Amino acid sequence: VKLVESGGGSVQAGDSLRLSCAAVGSTFTIMGWYRQVPGKSRELVATITDSGDTNYAPSLKGRFTISRDDGKRTMFLQMNNLEPEDTAVYYCHAEEPPYASFWGQGIPVTVSS
Repeated sequence: VKLVESGGGSVQAGDSLRLSCAAVGSTFTIMGWYRQVPGKSRELVATITDSGDTNYAPSLKGRFTISRDDGKRTMFLQMNNLEPEDTAVYYCHAEEPPYASFWGQGIPVTVSS
């Protein structure tokens, strides 16, 4: 199983980005995005189940939207009105409870003011 992230990059404040995570080899009950800034713990961005239930970090709800296309085994994160504080490495996560849990390699997002 491999999770392959794409879509990151450098943008200006107020711009949008769409991250993708392709799951090679399987589908998963729960998929999600997390992010990490150097020196800080990895934090939840959003998760989505295979039935479409979503969960967001409260501070990000409204600007970020998580979705998935199980036919393509791909998860997305639409990020709008980006702020410099959104600068981080974004990680794709996938799990099949109770034992299987996988992380992508991470993809950097840089937002300049």
